[in-house]
Parts: sequence; structure tokens; C-alpha cells
Amino acid sequence: MPVLPYVHLDVFTNQPFTGNQLAVFLNAPGIDQRRMQRIANEMAFPETTFVFPPEASGTDARVRIFTPSRELPMAGHPTVGTTFALAGAGRLRAGADKTVLGLGIGPTTVGLEWGENGLGFAWMTQPIPTFGPVVTDNVAVAAAVGVQPCDLAGENLPVQVASSGVPFLYVPLRSRAAVDAASVDRARLCTLLRVVDLEELPVFVFSCQPADDDATVYSRMFAPGFGIPEDPATGGASGPLGAYLLRYNVVSAETASRLVSLQGVRMGRPSRIYISLSSRAGVLEEARVGGEAVVVGDGTVRA
Repeated sequence: MPVLPYVHLDVFTNQPFTGNQLAVFLNAPGIDQRRMQRIANEMAFPETTFVFPPEASGTDARVRIFTPSRELPMAGHPTVGTTFALAGAGRLRAGADKTVLGLGIGPTTVGLEWGENGLGFAWMTQPIPTFGPVVTDNVAVAAAVGVQPCDLAGENLPVQVASSGVPFLYVPLRSRAAVDAASVDRARLCTLLRVVDLEELPVFVFSCQPADDDATVYSRMFAPGFGIPEDPATGGASGPLGAYLLRYNVVSAETASRLVSLQGVRMGRPSRIYISLSSRAGVLEEARVGGEAVVVGDGTVRA
């Protein structure tokens, strides 16, 4: 059997054994889709990426992203982590201000910030978020996410679907304690979403309650339908999260340029996802999600 090397990173952190785990197969030509899916399931990380030569003009690599159960058109922590893996392997020009990766959604620009020891920070530019249905049945929402109706943030912050390529159901809660208490009931979630003609979606719960840190929001994400019971850091949900906060006046256009989502604390894998939004005359023009990553190991798979 072929021996396939991979790099193991923790993403959206600068400390090993925190953040979100990622396996990156930097030399994927010859691996078909079925094998990629089986490898991702075997790795059992929230996502695994496979790097191919560029397919589109103006891109530096083609990157395919798999959860344990399906391929995704885009995701944040795999994009940031794969960028760090490429830089560590010498496949990005040191000092370059950006790379362009081919994802399922098309060419995706990743801004690069370098330090003395290599790449220090990566900014993924995401598609401008779009907003979907609002879910108004608070009793059903609370039952689906394992909290009380009084834990929901209120009518000024609706429960709503939003997406930058992968849709999430955003559920704002009043307190960090309520976020920590949340747990998804898949049957009730699916019943809830069928009312607005949607299939099962990943659920992003968050609170804007301040604490003795600089986090704008305290968050968790559940995606059992993707084979991810809970995700320590969800970059793909963070661009739409920032747009949601701006849309409903939780943050101003000025402060939206540097937001922080603190995720994964309840799992013992704290992650810091940075969000930067640029808007003009009330129109969102750019959404970027960024963070750090560290290599914690490497290995091989025979598949």
C-alpha cells in the first residue's frame, strides 16, 4: 500500500494541544475521493485536507477538505492550517503577502503575516456572508439546543441561518453559562428546521456576555451531521458570525475590523478566531477570518 505522509497541526492557537486539530496531506495526487474520505474518517479530526497541484490560473494549490463523513466546499481552520503547513514545507515564498488556494468555492485569497521564525498569522478572505431564514419558535429552538427559552438572547438578536459557503444556524444566548450548558438534540433540530424548509444544519451558539478576556463572543459549534459532535474552532462560521454581529448592531463598523470569537473552552481546547470586516456606507465589502497555527507532529498513513 502507498505510504502517505501528513502533518498534524493545531489551528487558531499558538499553543500545542489547544485549538482545532488538522491533518494535512501535502502530496495528494493519486488519492481518489473515496480514499480521501476513508482517510479523513480514520484520522477522526474535525477536518483533514489534501493538497493537489493548482487547477485554476492564479492559484498556488488545490485544497480539498473532508470531515469524517463528507467533503466541504470551504472551511476556515483547514484553510488557515493548510497555509501554515505549506509555509512550513517551503512551498510558499517567505515574505509573500498572500497565497491563493483553490477550494470547492473557488480561488480563495489568504493573507500572510510573517515573523522571525516563519509564517506567524494567516487571514482567509471569505465570500460575503448571506442570510437565510429566521426561526421564531423560541420554545422549539431552546429544546433543540438544550437550554431554556429564557436563555435565548431575545428578539433583537434572532435565531437565523447565515453562510459564507457552508450554512450554520446561529443561536445567540444571554450568558456564557448558557453556551456551556448547550447540547444539540438532533431529532428536535431537524424538526425545527423542516418548518423553514431546511435540512439538518450545524448549530453555532454564542454569547456576547463580557468577561475578563478580550473576546467579542464566547462560542460553541455542533455539527453531528458532519461527523463532528463539537468543533473546537470553526473559521467557516466566523465570517457570517461577524456579519451577524454587524447586521444587528452588536458591533459598530469601526470595531468590526478586529473581533475575537473564543471557542472550544468547554472542550478544553480554547481557540481564538479573529474576524475582520470592512464595510462602506453600510454595505459589507470584505470578510476575513484569521489566526495562528502550530505543528504538533507528523506521520504516515498506509492507504
